[in-house]
Amino acid sequence: MEQICVVTTVVDARGVADVLAAAAVAGRLAACAQVGGQVDSTYWWQSAIQTTAEWSVQFKTAPDRVTALVDQLRANHPYEVPEILVIRVESGNPDYAAWVHEHTRP
Repeated sequence: MEQICVVTTVVDARGVADVLAAAAVAGRLAACAQVGGQVDSTYWWQSAIQTTAEWSVQFKTAPDRVTALVDQLRANHPYEVPEILVIRVESGNPDYAAWVHEHTRP
C-alpha cells in the first residue's frame, strides 16, 4: 500500500472550513477533504481558558504533498496559532491509497 497522510485542522466558522477544503482539493494538495460538524473546544489562550465552537477539517493526501498543504493552511488559516496535525496512516485500503496518490498529482 502506498502511504497516505491525514492532515487535520479546526476553524471558527463553517464557511472558512469549506473554503480551506475546496482550495486544498482544487490545488491537488489533498484528494479529498471532509468538514466535520461543530465541536466545542476548550483551551488556554492569552492566559485564560477559552471555549469556542469550531469545525474540523480532515484532508487526505500523499506524503509528498504534506508540506505544501501545511504551508497553504498556515497562509490561509484565520488563527494566529492554528492547530495543524499530520498523521501518517499505517494501513488501510490499498485501492483508496492509490486513489489518494492519483488525485494529488498536479
